[in-house]
Amino acid sequence: MFASPIETGIAPSGSLLGLLQRGRGDGWLHALAAPRAQAVAALEQCVLHDPRQDWRLEHRSLYYARLYVELDAGLDGIAAHLADPEDALRDEEERTGLALSVLGHLASYGNAEALRLLRRYAIEGANWRWALDELAVRDDDAGLRALGPEILARFPATEEGEAALTAAVRDSFEPRPWHIWAADPARPGQRARLERALEDGDFDRWQRQLRPPGPQPGWSVRAVLDWAREGYEQTPRQWREAPAARCLAAVAGPEDRPELLAAAAGDQPAARAAALRHLAERGDPEVFPLIRAGAAAADPDIARSAVTAFSRMRGPAALAHARRWAPRQDELGACAAAMLAERGEVSDAPLVLTALLRAVRTHGSDARELRPLVEGAGRLAVTSAAPVLRHIYRETSSSHLRGHAARALAATDPSFAAGFAIECLWDCEEDTREVAARFATTVDSRVVERLRRLATDPAERAGVQTAVRGRLADRAVG
Repeated sequence: MFASPIETGIAPSGSLLGLLQRGRGDGWLHALAAPRAQAVAALEQCVLHDPRQDWRLEHRSLYYARLYVELDAGLDGIAAHLADPEDALRDEEERTGLALSVLGHLASYGNAEALRLLRRYAIEGANWRWALDELAVRDDDAGLRALGPEILARFPATEEGEAALTAAVRDSFEPRPWHIWAADPARPGQRARLERALEDGDFDRWQRQLRPPGPQPGWSVRAVLDWAREGYEQTPRQWREAPAARCLAAVAGPEDRPELLAAAAGDQPAARAAALRHLAERGDPEVFPLIRAGAAAADPDIARSAVTAFSRMRGPAALAHARRWAPRQDELGACAAAMLAERGEVSDAPLVLTALLRAVRTHGSDARELRPLVEGAGRLAVTSAAPVLRHIYRETSSSHLRGHAARALAATDPSFAAGFAIECLWDCEEDTREVAARFATTVDSRVVERLRRLATDPAERAGVQTAVRGRLADRAVG
């Protein structure tokens, strides 16, 4: 799920709500200093209205759960959100997923009310699978066993109900509850039903492995290109660029090169995309003018596939073309700059910095092309990029991008250790906290206290704790 700050209602970066929505460490510290009622209201706003750009990449649940504990905040707001009649009308995971994850962390901290809410929602809620996954790693066997009859009541004893049960068991992220229910000696009917579902799920997976869709051994280059075209012409459209390119890698030989070059210059989008990608991945010297022509095509599918093909290229020739194309103010130019940021040399730093400044000026601090450029500024130690990196760190609504900015600042900004690195110890992202644990100055008393708390927090990630303990050990020796 991707959304702009406007769509998600992201508040200004200097406000308490804006800081908490972004998951910044300063948000945590400001919340503790603010009037408690104001802090709790801002916290609930974040948990009940997920502010993340991409909930699959960004983390907030542990950050918010820790703040619930620190503020001694009640869970009435979350309870009302989960019980709202809208839950039956909007069953998408995004509406309740963050709240359920926060409850999961609170349950791991020993909050009995959070555990009760998770159990109740697993029985009554639309997004019950998420709640069940949280319980699978937090609840004990007895608690899970008691849920079995209630969960199975969701699946009527009909052909459709049994098929739905089989799919739920087969596709479950955390299988532990299903196995507990299948082994429950006190409920033989439930046990038999789940044993069948588990067996049918295993059989379904086996059948799918035996009958993979798509091209089969013996297909020709023409057959693969036709298969890509057929998918493009279907309703709904199936874009088979990547699988078709993998198939071409298996069937194409030197004698097929003229046909592939012709397809890469043709006007059929799917065949053109597959051929371009295949030729680019093999570093064919004649693919560069084809990529340039494709990137300028009016058809957005062709333009996108040409840029994607170039992004997958390696070697000196690709870098040479990236240096020529990086000044372009289009998608191909952005891709070329990203390539230099990821694999270029120190001499490419001015091109990377120019592209970074242009992206922020043109598309703002949440521009999708920023991540590789920010990483590249750090990798190439572009010290003159520190001001724009600080701006991105403060303003972006993506905690994922902010983490990359923090790592780049650690390599480019001498003030990082005594500045942003300190607040990063409270950041919502694990990798950002790890960077802070390695760089934050221990002259600040808050840093030492925070390191000690992270070292003993059972919910903290292993990588962070390793960095924290190493830092504390170094300080003790020093």
